[in-house]
Amino acid sequence: MSFLVRCPQCGARSVYEFRFGGEVKQRPAPDAPEADWTHYIYSRANEAGVQKEWWFHRSGCRQWFQAVRNTVTNEMLESFFPDETT
Repeated sequence: MSFLVRCPQCGARSVYEFRFGGEVKQRPAPDAPEADWTHYIYSRANEAGVQKEWWFHRSGCRQWFQAVRNTVTNEMLESFFPDETT
């Protein structure tokens, strides 16, 4: 399925220019138990609807950014660099 991903630096481009990095989740503390790290790395909510995600623009500016996307329609609602939290 093809759709447009909006890079905060380069604008809207084909999804094929990007690498999906997964859901944005709270990272455990460095000294957290192994079970917390296992859950962080391998568990995904993967719920239908609006979700905040990591994306990498591999064929453009080569920057990681976060995007809010509706996973049902693939509509990109907003995108921003992590230090520009909204």
